[in-house]
Amino acid sequence: MTTLHTLASGSSGNAFLFSHDGTHVLVDAGISCRRIRCSLQALDLDLADLCGIFITHTHTDHICGLQTLLKNCSAPVWASRSAAAVLEGRFWGLAGRLNPMEMGQPEAVGPFTVTPVATSHDAPGSCGFRLDSPGGSAAVLTDTGYITQEAAALLPGVDAAILEANHDVESLLSGPYPDSLKSRILGPRGHLSNEDSARFAVALAQAGAGDIILAHLSAENNTPAMALRAVETALRASGLSPAVEVAPRDRLGPAHVLQGRALCRK
Repeated sequence: MTTLHTLASGSSGNAFLFSHDGTHVLVDAGISCRRIRCSLQALDLDLADLCGIFITHTHTDHICGLQTLLKNCSAPVWASRSAAAVLEGRFWGLAGRLNPMEMGQPEAVGPFTVTPVATSHDAPGSCGFRLDSPGGSAAVLTDTGYITQEAAALLPGVDAAILEANHDVESLLSGPYPDSLKSRILGPRGHLSNEDSARFAVALAQAGAGDIILAHLSAENNTPAMALRAVETALRASGLSPAVEVAPRDRLGPAHVLQGRALCRK
């Protein structure tokens, strides 16, 4: 049985857990080690149960808990080659544990096959991941200014997707951010809007995704209701009805159990 949990998702921190029959893989460590441990303990797990840590990119909201995590567990770490070079220069304790990945080339961690896919973001070697296991497949795609050709080719066919819906464009444009930050977010190396997310959610659902988990929502330029409305409206217009929800910003989310082309919740 393969499950996924969101531990936190938003501009203040991101972490996701994937599990299959005793193998537990963490994607991103953008919250404190204490919070990661507390979430794991709520699932009757501990840091020692982690079998691998995958890093999407090196912005603080994806790695701020990594240094303490390295001190408290022995799990190996994977990141794209460019991101790995940044991590190696920033964190001690990675010697012998850091594994550079090539985009599009899968790595095996127990029953998981994890494939990095290039994203477009202002961080070296930023990527998303496709995770395949005997229980099903899932994608993590956040922090990208647009859906790259690589993501559009690799990710359809997953059973569930953690998909960025960062901002509502009108809220961002009329909000208090300086123009330079607005331009960054809206630019090709920024973040997906609700409408961008909706279009890719349709493509994923058409290819069989039964669950879309909206992630990395801006606290200032979006709301769960706006993100849900945009994505659900696009799906309904295409005659599709996967389950859609928003990942909690600062707490453990519900378990999602992948069962091949069918997905249910605990």
